[in-house]
Amino acid sequence: MDPLLERCAGLDIHQRTVVATVRVPAADGTRASTTQTFGTMTVDLLALRDWLQAHRVTQVAMESTGVYWRPVYYVLEDGFTLLLVNMQLLSHVPGRKTDVQDSAWLAQLLECGLLRGSLVPPAALRDLRDLTRYRKRQVEDRAQEVNRLHRVLQDAGLKLASVLSDVLGVSGRAILDALLEGAPDPVALAELARGRLRAKLPALREALRGRYRGHHAFLITQILAKIDFLEEAIETLTTEIDRQLVPFAPGVTALTTIPGVGRRTAETILVETGADMARFATAAHLCSWAAMCPGQDESAGKRRTGKTRAGNRYLRGALIESGLAATRAKGTALQARYARVKRHRGHKKAVVAVGHQILEIAYYVMRDGVTYRELGADYFARRHRERSTRRHVKQLEALGYRVTLDTAA
Repeated sequence: MDPLLERCAGLDIHQRTVVATVRVPAADGTRASTTQTFGTMTVDLLALRDWLQAHRVTQVAMESTGVYWRPVYYVLEDGFTLLLVNMQLLSHVPGRKTDVQDSAWLAQLLECGLLRGSLVPPAALRDLRDLTRYRKRQVEDRAQEVNRLHRVLQDAGLKLASVLSDVLGVSGRAILDALLEGAPDPVALAELARGRLRAKLPALREALRGRYRGHHAFLITQILAKIDFLEEAIETLTTEIDRQLVPFAPGVTALTTIPGVGRRTAETILVETGADMARFATAAHLCSWAAMCPGQDESAGKRRTGKTRAGNRYLRGALIESGLAATRAKGTALQARYARVKRHRGHKKAVVAVGHQILEIAYYVMRDGVTYRELGADYFARRHRERSTRRHVKQLEALGYRVTLDTAA
């Protein structure tokens, strides 16, 4: 295959070494390859940059190996056109699993224009993405600690979760604090209930009769301390994210107009997609990149599965959460979409379909800088009727009829 790029390079990146192969024109008109190994310390990466500049390289392809590609990418970001490649897409090629061959293979594919790069957002969005992902991990850790708290309470015979919707709510936390202070009387503890929970006082007294011991008190103390720490960390992270999101505030606000999309979900969508929709030709390209569309596995005219691919787990998780929330937004097109798909495909696939629709809407919101305009619960029914009408009219015209439509009274 004829080369499309005159001077390019491929990098095989590891924790301690970077193997670089440069492909440039030779004196006899052929292509020449030169390979050299560098370390990953900053001084070594600067030497790599100088070496590539000495060969007048313009484009560089590199492996997306864990987090090890990041320092290399940041050093080469200014001065070269970089392509971050997922090597799983090339793993089916046999006989090319040494470091030198990997870098040479990358360089050869790059010069022929056969590589597809991963999305790497600008520096400001990369920083925000690190913060939102770290906050997501803290939220998940807090949920795990809450589950541990439930298990300890069950072990102590305290059935608070059977009466309280939120064990860590105002009433639940007051009861737990009183338990830790040494007040095991169920009647006295039940009197700490507030609001509508006081209507359940008899059930609450029964739920607080158990075999609570000092062992349980120690575990609950440790769990609550960690939950408090995580909540403080989440609040601090949110404050920093809000500060760095100021330049992108209009986009986040516009995304929150979509039913089911809260502020945190809007932040995740914006930072994970890079905010710049010029990278995606259409909304369908964005949904395909995010793996929020049915998979393709067809052979000999038979479709084996439509299972979605594994995509960005942070973006997918946010879209699934939004899809679930949108199913409860009454009188909306997204809720109608959920009901329509659920009838034929079930709950889970319907939620994924709604998440797909939300991402499509987000594409136009971010691309055009507009807010969401509700289409109404009958939107899909109207669209289906219009499409059916056009199809039937076309069939009748193909049979030689002249069709005139008149709405029935």
